[in-house]
Amino acid sequence: MEQRRNNTLLKAGDMAVFDTSQPLECEFQDHGRASRVTLMRLPRSVLPLPGDGMDRLVATPLSVRAGSGALLTSFLAGFRANATQENLPELQRVGDTGLELAATLLAAHLDTSPALPVETRRTVLLARINAFIDQNLPDPDLSPATVAAHHHISVRLLHLMFRQEPETVAAAIRRRRLERGRADLADPRLRHRTIAETAARWGYRHPADFSRAFRRAHGISPSDYRHLAQSAD
Repeated sequence: MEQRRNNTLLKAGDMAVFDTSQPLECEFQDHGRASRVTLMRLPRSVLPLPGDGMDRLVATPLSVRAGSGALLTSFLAGFRANATQENLPELQRVGDTGLELAATLLAAHLDTSPALPVETRRTVLLARINAFIDQNLPDPDLSPATVAAHHHISVRLLHLMFRQEPETVAAAIRRRRLERGRADLADPRLRHRTIAETAARWGYRHPADFSRAFRRAHGISPSDYRHLAQSAD
């Protein structure tokens, strides 16, 4: 990719920004297989960033291995896979999240993060918190306190952030653990795994705790659910 005298070589998984109002040159190497490029349109008018700084960023590689870059990469992959299943209002809300993640990534490269709106910084922090929860569900010690400590905020602030979400932090952890456990129980490839092993895999120290929570959520025991789900296959 070449634009405004900047040029970069992008490999699979890399990311860069370009300006559609200026000449752009792209060349794709032919490796004998199909390539897919994900594009995200970002109107300058909605980006709370200096225009001259954006000009410096074109055709330069953006960091995607950690922080907001990793979150944006994960967001785009998930959005592409699930967009057809969402209704328009939900797509608009999710699109706003993507815009804020992109703005945070670009601001970090321009060293203008403090100038970002408070709501943008909140959205990105919330995305990081949710990613941390997903990655640490197997840890039986995962709790609002550990989530807050990892992100260097108080437990009170964490709870305040989740007041605008559909569920509390603890409820989110509980629901996601049960969702992962339910998926494992329905997977015929994991039929050798005991209920206790499934419970332990998703952060339950005691199988009985998992069974009680599962029955409350689904009205059926884990063993009965496994039998029904795998019989249907």
